[in-house]
Amino acid sequence: MADPATGPAVPPPTPATEIGSPKEAVGGWLQTLRTGDIGSLPIIIGLVLIVIVFQSLNPTFLNAFNLVNLCLQIAALGIMATGITLVLMLGEIDLSIGSVSGLAAAVLLVTHVDHGLAPLLAVLIAVLVGTLVGTLQGSIFARVGVPSFIVTLAGLLIWQGVQLRVLGEQGTINLPPAGTLVRWAQFSFVPRWLAIALAVLVPVLYLVFSLLTRHRRASAELPVTPLWLPIAVAVILLVLLQLIVAKLYLDRGVPWTFVFMVLIVVFFDWLLRRTAYGRKIFAVGGNIEAARRAGINVDAIRISVFALCSTLAAVSGVVAAMRLGFANQQSGGGETLINAIAAAVIGGTSLFGGRTRRYAPLLGALVIGAIANGLELLSLSSDVRLIVTGTVLLAAVVIDALVQRSRTSHGR
Repeated sequence: MADPATGPAVPPPTPATEIGSPKEAVGGWLQTLRTGDIGSLPIIIGLVLIVIVFQSLNPTFLNAFNLVNLCLQIAALGIMATGITLVLMLGEIDLSIGSVSGLAAAVLLVTHVDHGLAPLLAVLIAVLVGTLVGTLQGSIFARVGVPSFIVTLAGLLIWQGVQLRVLGEQGTINLPPAGTLVRWAQFSFVPRWLAIALAVLVPVLYLVFSLLTRHRRASAELPVTPLWLPIAVAVILLVLLQLIVAKLYLDRGVPWTFVFMVLIVVFFDWLLRRTAYGRKIFAVGGNIEAARRAGINVDAIRISVFALCSTLAAVSGVVAAMRLGFANQQSGGGETLINAIAAAVIGGTSLFGGRTRRYAPLLGALVIGAIANGLELLSLSSDVRLIVTGTVLLAAVVIDALVQRSRTSHGR
């Protein structure tokens, strides 16, 4: 009943809705799938199928030695895929990242080997070159209005030419086999006790952040997941990571380059989802006109994203050169560009802009790396690898288009 002094009576707050039983949780999850929110389910299913197929065809696929090699091989790919993910989030493309990575590798080798600069200084110069390239290309795209496809296609040719000029007549430059850079990229592994600790820390952090999110949603009177669900996921993650660590340490262990790549992926995922800058990237990629009317400096966001993309491409080129121990005229060429874009898209980054899944570059790099590694173990030629990779990429794009249509039809 209304009180004349205070106005209409205010109803008590509605408690947050919790889906309690496993049956209800599964029902809610199936409902989200029907509305187009499929999460990382396709990529997880794909990884499982890849492992089953290649392990059945060649029992050495899950051998500890091969798994350590796989971790070493995908480090550079995952870093580059992180950069192209940012650009795809804008609904744009950067075709120059392969050439930028090759240029960075050439600059690293020339400054360190030919001119005798300290390893860290040579690395910083090579990465800075990537940043300058991305800033230039982003400025032409954002300020002048030239489509990103054209700008970066021209960049692909220009920076490849600059790479050849930097390398000069020698063509191939080798890093000192016993030098710091080669030792770190090829022979540096995480101590076993630290790897075990990290494999415990990851699920613990997942559980803590899940519970904090659950608490915030409950405080806002929004539906929350049952308490047992994040606990169960954390336990499964803990067991899985410990098994992987135990398997890898049957051989050399977890490479520092792989840890470095994972940290980059996690950092940029946090940047996208937990910062104002990341929300602006989502906004510009989702609806550029709405973002502009909301007061977002669209040009600044675009330039910064292209700068970050080229910076990460340069970091990827540096890591690849250190792992291989050399740079030449083919560095950054071949399938480098295609694999990076494929990894981002297969991992769950939408080509329509404004949407990506958690840790998409890492998941996509695992798929691309596993396919390449498995086909190599089977001694199949590169044409088969290209066909298989292209088929997987096409399937990922088709799934993305179907998900986008489903989300639109359900008003999401």
